[in-house]
Amino acid sequence: MSTTTSKNWRTPAVILICGGMALTIALGTRHSFGLFLQPMTTDLGWGRQTFAFALAIQNLVYGIAQPFTGMIADKYGAGRVMAGGAIFYAIGLTLMAFSTSGLEFGFSAGILVGIALSCSGFSIVYGVIGRAFPPEKRSVALGLAGAAGSFGQFSMLPYSQTLISNIGWHNAMLILAITILFIVPLSTALVEKHVPPAKDQFKQSIPEALREALSHRGYWLLCIAYTVCGFQLMFISVHFPAYMVDQHMTPETGMIALAMIGLFNIFGSYFWGWLGGRYTKKYLLSTLYFTRAVGIAVFISLPITPLSVYMFGAVIGFLWLGTVPLTSGLIAQIFGVRYLSTLSGIAFLFHQVGSFLGVGIGGYMFDATGSYRLMWILTIGMGVVAAILNFPIDDRQIARKPPVPATA
Repeated sequence: MSTTTSKNWRTPAVILICGGMALTIALGTRHSFGLFLQPMTTDLGWGRQTFAFALAIQNLVYGIAQPFTGMIADKYGAGRVMAGGAIFYAIGLTLMAFSTSGLEFGFSAGILVGIALSCSGFSIVYGVIGRAFPPEKRSVALGLAGAAGSFGQFSMLPYSQTLISNIGWHNAMLILAITILFIVPLSTALVEKHVPPAKDQFKQSIPEALREALSHRGYWLLCIAYTVCGFQLMFISVHFPAYMVDQHMTPETGMIALAMIGLFNIFGSYFWGWLGGRYTKKYLLSTLYFTRAVGIAVFISLPITPLSVYMFGAVIGFLWLGTVPLTSGLIAQIFGVRYLSTLSGIAFLFHQVGSFLGVGIGGYMFDATGSYRLMWILTIGMGVVAAILNFPIDDRQIARKPPVPATA
């Protein structure tokens, strides 16, 4: 009886709750790094470029490592990958606290934390959740997990700021390192029992799955559109506070807008995941990207006021990460869930390349023109392109021939 109980405690609900909590801690901590910029650079005598360059490396490493950590998770188990990532994360945060040079900070915040995030981000958790829930409930479950990640952005910011204000940035970072370790016990819920496929079921290796996906035109369209998502999100995340100052708004106005994005992202992630369980995902993705483009166009066309800024934060927040459950859900719908972490990880690499370009091109255009106007227009145009790219995706499940049974 005890053996049966121990095998059955990892129910889909438990997997969803523990995976969501892990995302809250991992991604929420990542979103709090900007709070350390001013106190760290002031105390250590660094330029802001030193801090920003390390975080740029982090985004790139996060994206590059994601397909590989996804493959490891699909082959050896997401629970092990997440537990190892949490330990890496804690070590990275500890070394960040003791960094005295840009090189040390780039290694800890950029490389170590970037790898750790690839072990504890959406692709790893979504792979397990995707396999735990049946197709009719999968999209909603992914949306709930996305909402948990969004809640981390909303909840970990005040937690980190309180720590910095009361015990200083150095000790705050050490406390965050301890907090990250709570992911280790949560990761035990993501340990899966891999049952070998029956003799009449289709068997596939990771290289075969990669060849199948990379020869699918729709997968390429989905990944390229995901690049636009990263481009838009990171441009707004990094450059929006400065844009507010340019528009003669107070810094607090930009901060409240980003908080509004985090708050409405919670509802948006669930809502788009819920819709994905009822309507065609590729059309929903097209709608989401197009609505983003329209929202940005309306915002920059109207006079900038605190009210318009807060409304923009609410609208964009509602559309912020709705792409994540829809993209992962569409991948699962077409290719199945066996290698969902791997294939979602490759798609996320495209997302992170877009993130890197959004930050870099935004800075270049501002330096070249003295304004973000052209960047906003580019962001709108790319949103329209992403909407068009998703529309023709062939979202039918891949038809695979069952193996021919051996003759006696």
